[in-house]
Amino acid sequence: MADAARPDEWDAVRTAVLRYVRGRSGRPDIADDIAQETVARLVELSAVQQISSIFALAFRISDNLIIDMHRRERRLSDEVDADWQSDEPSLDRVLDSRRAFDIFNRCLRRMPPLRREVLIRRRLNQESCRAIGEDLSLSAKAVEKHITRGMIDLRKALEQAGVDLVGQD
Repeated sequence: MADAARPDEWDAVRTAVLRYVRGRSGRPDIADDIAQETVARLVELSAVQQISSIFALAFRISDNLIIDMHRRERRLSDEVDADWQSDEPSLDRVLDSRRAFDIFNRCLRRMPPLRREVLIRRRLNQESCRAIGEDLSLSAKAVEKHITRGMIDLRKALEQAGVDLVGQD
């Protein structure tokens, strides 16, 4: 068992550890906590065994405490990241989709009735151009032109509103 160090010696160790931790970790916010824990561990050890180099041991303990703190923070950060991950679309994506849907609806309401009907039947109901043409007494070419013009109208409406659907799933 070693003699207990004097309080001024512990202050010198604490000051050296503070400077060391600030320089080593680049985080002054943790320096006080690590210095205090380092000195507490040194006091416990010095009561039980002889310490040949108190400063060397202090720096070793503080290094281990810095590593432990980084591991703990990384583990907490990973847990938080896992909690925040979701299969749900982001709020921005939901709002953009609603806005695009509103623009589509307005544009469809403004289209001539025949063009709107052809576009809805082809794009939403997946009917063939031939079937649409037969029902509406139109040629396949006329049906294709209505679809093309309807798509152009929708694209222009989105562009004018500043909605970009590139990258949308």
